[in-house]
Amino acid sequence: MTTQPPTGAAWPGVRAAVAAGDPALVADAVLALDEAGRREVARELPGHIGVARKESTERARRKGHWTDGEDWIEPVRVAGAGVLGGAAAVATWLYRRDFTRWRRPLDFGPLLRVIAARPPEWQADLAVRLALRLRGSRAQARDDSVPLALELLRRSGAVPPDHDPLTTAWVSQPPDLEHDPLAEHLVPRLFEAEGVGRELRDDNVDPPSWDSGRRTWLGALRDAVAAGRLAPEPLVEGCVRRFLRGGSATDLRFFARLHEMLDPAPSPERTRDYLRLLPAAPGPVAELALRQLRGAGGMGGGGGSSSDGGRSSGGGGGSSTGGGRSSGGGLSGGEVNEAVSALLFRPEGKLVRAGLTLLDQAARDAAGDLDDLAPALASAFLCESYEVRERTVRLAVKHAARFTPAGAEAVRTAAGVLPAELAARLSEAYGAVAEPEPVDDFEPGTLPPFEPPAREPFPPPLDDLTAAYHWVHDGITFERWLAGFVRDPAERPRPGQGRIYGRRQWNRLEEWTEALLREAANPGEEPPVPEPERAPLYARHVIGVRTPEGDFETDFGRLPAELRESIAADLTRRGVPLGNLADSAQGPPLEAEILGVSIMSSGNWAEPSEQEEAGPRDRLPDPRHVSTPHYAMLMRCAEVYAALKAGTLPPYLLATPTLTSGHLDPAELVARLEGYEAAGVEALPADLGQALLRLPREVDPEVIDRAGKLTSRAGATLARWLADRPAPEMRVDWSHAGGDYTHDRQRGGHSPRLRPRIRIEPTGLPLVDALLSDPNPWTYEEGGVYMDSWRLALPSDREAVAMHLLPHLLNAWGRPGYFYQYVAALFSQDGPVGEALALLIAAQLAERGVYGWPERGQGLLLGAAAAGILPAVECGRQLGLSLRRDVAKFGPLRSALEGCAKLGAHRQVWEIMTGLLPVYLPGPDERSHAGHTQALTFAIDAARWAGARGPVPAVAEVAARKGSSGFVRTARTLHEQLTGSN
Repeated sequence: MTTQPPTGAAWPGVRAAVAAGDPALVADAVLALDEAGRREVARELPGHIGVARKESTERARRKGHWTDGEDWIEPVRVAGAGVLGGAAAVATWLYRRDFTRWRRPLDFGPLLRVIAARPPEWQADLAVRLALRLRGSRAQARDDSVPLALELLRRSGAVPPDHDPLTTAWVSQPPDLEHDPLAEHLVPRLFEAEGVGRELRDDNVDPPSWDSGRRTWLGALRDAVAAGRLAPEPLVEGCVRRFLRGGSATDLRFFARLHEMLDPAPSPERTRDYLRLLPAAPGPVAELALRQLRGAGGMGGGGGSSSDGGRSSGGGGGSSTGGGRSSGGGLSGGEVNEAVSALLFRPEGKLVRAGLTLLDQAARDAAGDLDDLAPALASAFLCESYEVRERTVRLAVKHAARFTPAGAEAVRTAAGVLPAELAARLSEAYGAVAEPEPVDDFEPGTLPPFEPPAREPFPPPLDDLTAAYHWVHDGITFERWLAGFVRDPAERPRPGQGRIYGRRQWNRLEEWTEALLREAANPGEEPPVPEPERAPLYARHVIGVRTPEGDFETDFGRLPAELRESIAADLTRRGVPLGNLADSAQGPPLEAEILGVSIMSSGNWAEPSEQEEAGPRDRLPDPRHVSTPHYAMLMRCAEVYAALKAGTLPPYLLATPTLTSGHLDPAELVARLEGYEAAGVEALPADLGQALLRLPREVDPEVIDRAGKLTSRAGATLARWLADRPAPEMRVDWSHAGGDYTHDRQRGGHSPRLRPRIRIEPTGLPLVDALLSDPNPWTYEEGGVYMDSWRLALPSDREAVAMHLLPHLLNAWGRPGYFYQYVAALFSQDGPVGEALALLIAAQLAERGVYGWPERGQGLLLGAAAAGILPAVECGRQLGLSLRRDVAKFGPLRSALEGCAKLGAHRQVWEIMTGLLPVYLPGPDERSHAGHTQALTFAIDAARWAGARGPVPAVAEVAARKGSSGFVRTARTLHEQLTGSN
């Protein structure tokens, strides 16, 4: 007989078990309580959560464990599950927000023990409540809500609630249809529950060879059907119902594979369902529907003989407006028409060809006239593909004698949409085909006016530098802050805690502004620059310990012995079975034995870069690891910092803009240099270089004369700049003309190489030479920082700014969603435009990826056109190159260009096509595809909208080729339209 603890003594015992961090001890303590003891613990337990968390964290800290202090959670959950009264209270308790954790509990056996002590009805109630809590969230993927709910449903015998996330959770676990009591309830719900298809999208009948012991759901269902535990017909019906509900190819992939595995016999009863799938179902589903229809008594039994829908005795024959079915079970004429119409408008060429084959077969199998097939021919005439139209005309001519006068009239009327040469061929068999009146409902709009932002006077320098030092990410604020500091650097409070001194490099403007304020307040405070680190790479890349469900490879044996021992000792303290981890000579850990440790590189030592080893100790980062405009801003900070420490700070800066566009008034710069000469001050090199780049391209002769009278080296540099401003040569190189790809490991994918090129003769000014040289074609972590300020560094060289933006163009994940704003900001700046700006506009126009919204690309094109700076032909050339390299697809691009044309840019759209076609169209030794024909077809419309005349050589070359393919015929139509020839 169990001895009950005295009243009032229950809580201390349970609390001690919780403090020990052992859920099994807590379960023992709770199960020994009487009703009064459970009530006592239930009162005390909620208030103990904070205490338990704090005690656990302190214990872990004292022992130096690798832990996040979560070992208190499971004991507290077990205690609550054993003492709280109602099932609703326990369901809420188990998943309180306080119990959120990063790893799933290793064992919920103690939790099941205390639940099993409750009455059966209570357990069933809790099981249903926990099942209804499932939501498929990321947090639930980390906790034990799924396995616990499923296990309680199995143990309690409760009927699973009709809840989609429960079914999805069930299929996320390995299948055991033979012994799982939930199978009889949940198998029928596979076809109704949202999320099942996506969860099982990668499921196959047989597991992959590298995981041959794993059971798959398709394999389990196959075995259950073979053993007679499941009937195949309900599964087939379920698949068809799921197809009819619609969904993406990914969502329906599992059900298509299940249908294929079951391989049902063709069923005339499901004919209508399969017909409904042909028009819009994903390709694999439409294909299986077509296979079923072909086997449902023959797809070619078109046309019954009776007008009232009766069946003929011989499988067809006679005219029928009622679509009767033949006695052989084939499709009726109406059903053939329906199937052909659906297939001919599919985007997949395979299904379109199948539709034509079906049409031909139906015509050959029919015993009587073919009037029932006239609507199918009419549908085929409307297909966009010239090849489909041409083949349909051949079919119509082949079977012309089998149409009655009424049927022939229907075919002749429908043929009015055909091109002239095809209509002429049809007329020989059916009589003259009336040409339809050309309809062009295109009405171009008016380009919206371009309203550039006003160029306001630049705001004065900031006064309260300490309050603003951490907010200099905005370019205008940065210029005001730096100007204010140089004018009055003294007696500034020291901000922050000086943590910047522990960093070898200062990559952010906020770090430099803090350093400037600290140096001004306490000269000489900066300690020596730390030496470059030589930390072992493995120490940087051990990213943690994951549960057996994690998909990591373990390279434990390559770690130093002391680190292996530390990891093993910590896992032992946490109760994790070590398996082979403690002795790596035994091989990798066995499955589900041990947590995997991810080692992302070997145990080599990290050597410093050449710049870190031998470069200047000026806190500047490696210029290869930040964008050049960003680096230019850091250079200016560094030289102000050095001048402050050396006591050579000028009274003011030269480069502070006079306009919010970033421009600097030439007369003002001359006046500033005159002040420098009067005071005997030397200009800071980066400051001078930035000042020169901010000058406008046109300068009054009087200002040039004043500059010529300056006597300092800076004055002479300004005079040379005004007399002969460098004109950089800029171009964009796409590496490998054939569209080769290179693997970019940082982005984890493949992308074309894009290399912006900027060339000038060296000026001797480091900042100028940096900003007007090749940008790094690869982006790094700090690559896109302060991007909205880059235009201020080069306000008269917008094409150079565009060049610096290009490395971020193809990396959508590393580019902010407002990237298009940086491009649009260049429209109101100065300077010529070229390949870089054209490519930026082109790529944004064609983009559909992470940050791709059609209206943004259209807005860029329309804005550039309205501003009069759109390099339209070059934009088309870059679009052609993008299409060549599969960066863009012509379908979405066509919609974007058509939208721009309707909004008033129809002439610019035609100019874009004149640049696109020569690059995009295949050469004589290349094969054409549908995209090329689509481009020519759209060019026909664009030329008509713009009233274009005059040959395009690339189109003329294609039009002169031999052959009658749709591609060549479309080129001839465009060439004839442009030249007025017939």
